[in-house]
Amino acid sequence: MSDTDERAGKDSPIDWFGTRARRIPPQPNGSAEPLSSRTMQLRVLPPVPADPDPGYSFVEPPLPGWTLPPVAGMGWAADAGRRRRLISRGLLLVVLVLQAALSLRLSNAAFEDEALYLYAGHVEIGHLFYGQSDYGGFDTYFSGAPVLYPVLAAAVDSVLGLAGARAMSLLFMLTATCCLYGVTRRLFNERAGLCAALLFAVSMPTLFLGNFATYDAPAVCLLAVSAWLLVVVAPRHWALVAAVGPVAALAVAVKYASALFLPTLTLLLVLAAYRHHGTRQALLRGVLFAAAAIATLVTGLLASGYLSAVQSTTTARTHGTTPAWQILEDTGRWAGLPVAVAVIGTVLYARTARLSEVPGWRQAVPGRRWRTCAGVLLTGTALLAPAYQIHLQTETSLQKHIGFGLFFAAPMAGVGVTRLMGAHFKFPQWAIAIGVLALTLGMNQSATYYGSWPDTRYLIPQLSYTVRPGQHWLGDPKEGPVYYLSRNGLTSYQDWLSFFYIDYTTSDGRHLTGVPGYRAAIDAGYFDGVVLNYAGGLAPAEQAVREEMRKTGRYRLTSSLPYQTSTGTGHFEIWVRQPTK
Repeated sequence: MSDTDERAGKDSPIDWFGTRARRIPPQPNGSAEPLSSRTMQLRVLPPVPADPDPGYSFVEPPLPGWTLPPVAGMGWAADAGRRRRLISRGLLLVVLVLQAALSLRLSNAAFEDEALYLYAGHVEIGHLFYGQSDYGGFDTYFSGAPVLYPVLAAAVDSVLGLAGARAMSLLFMLTATCCLYGVTRRLFNERAGLCAALLFAVSMPTLFLGNFATYDAPAVCLLAVSAWLLVVVAPRHWALVAAVGPVAALAVAVKYASALFLPTLTLLLVLAAYRHHGTRQALLRGVLFAAAAIATLVTGLLASGYLSAVQSTTTARTHGTTPAWQILEDTGRWAGLPVAVAVIGTVLYARTARLSEVPGWRQAVPGRRWRTCAGVLLTGTALLAPAYQIHLQTETSLQKHIGFGLFFAAPMAGVGVTRLMGAHFKFPQWAIAIGVLALTLGMNQSATYYGSWPDTRYLIPQLSYTVRPGQHWLGDPKEGPVYYLSRNGLTSYQDWLSFFYIDYTTSDGRHLTGVPGYRAAIDAGYFDGVVLNYAGGLAPAEQAVREEMRKTGRYRLTSSLPYQTSTGTGHFEIWVRQPTK
């Protein structure tokens, strides 16, 4: 071989893919292929450990080229590195800031439920710590223990007012979003967790409850903490699940309707434990958790005597007249999008484990039965509250109860978004479209419902000039004036009567209820003042009272205060009894 040929072998060119070209070896008959214009014919060969052709005096060592590694079977690998954890938590923080901003933008006066619970909390504090009379009888008709959330909210209200009590609800809902991310991350992966947290954070129930001082927000938070703890302790020692039972029982004590979701928590624990311990150990953990929660509830129920309240507000509640189609329509309007995405996620996840979102599985891919059970359990929980309210034929608090089920359906909604996007964010337009639509619906619906009750910002100052301690007032609303005016010592709960019920005793000893009772009380001048809420019309009892006041001439109209809500306009009327001559 000549020096020229040897230099050509050493300095052979490199193609675009980083592979060194090689000169074609001589033919078997000893003749070489002719070259034209001193141009060598090139052939790209795969890199080999050693050149098997002994005709070369120089063997070029193989050079690594740019190659793509095989695509991982996991959507995101289970052993998340520090960088991915930091990015995921940073994105979760962005979601939490967005949720807080959208909830805090809502503004209105205290709703009647908020005013009632806060006032009841102050009464309970006086009874528990100062021995004052518990005259409200709140334990007989509250749908949650009056010594739990109302006391906590009243303590915050004493320092920070209504805004502080509402901020506490926001803190509860932000905690629920964090727990949702934690549950979804452990069941699936970080990407599904972020999608689930975003859909839950911008939904109407979440935004509404985040600025609403009732016991719904702490109940959702406690259920969320229970679900997260169960998923965390599922792979650990079996005795740890017993410690989670009291947390779930506390959620039921805060709001009795939370018991509807205890079976979901139990089955979620069984599925999570099956991944690590098998069927027998998983069932053992489920039974232990359920027993701990039930034992705590029974003990608390026997010690408190709240059985009548549980029956009247939850288990044996009076049925209404709302048709099923209307409940389904409102459910679809407030929660239709996340539930639909959760259904898509359930179907796609059950059909194939292509992305294999579940980390830490005993095998490479979870079985189809496990995937189907997990999807049906989580997504189906979103339908429990609407189904129960269809059974009761009432829409009372439906907009709040939907949020309980959305927490459990959100993980599958997160899986649905990741499946629609595909591996490596192949179709990001799906996530963008779903996110924008969910954000738009959540903002609009929460603002509409938050502005559906009258703003009493003008009514309360006007009443403060008129109401005096010891006077008897009839009002719609009743709870708002009692809450605001009692802070200044102008009135108390027992000084007001609503249009819901009356039992008036006449001078001759007769007990009158309903419209006759209101008419008799007006004729006798029993009330020092009356507040009417004219919202496109009056209820039968209010209309009867108004007619009676005009007929007797014992009351005069002192103020007519207009207001506007998201559903229309109306006005408050303040009637004051004239002094007798």
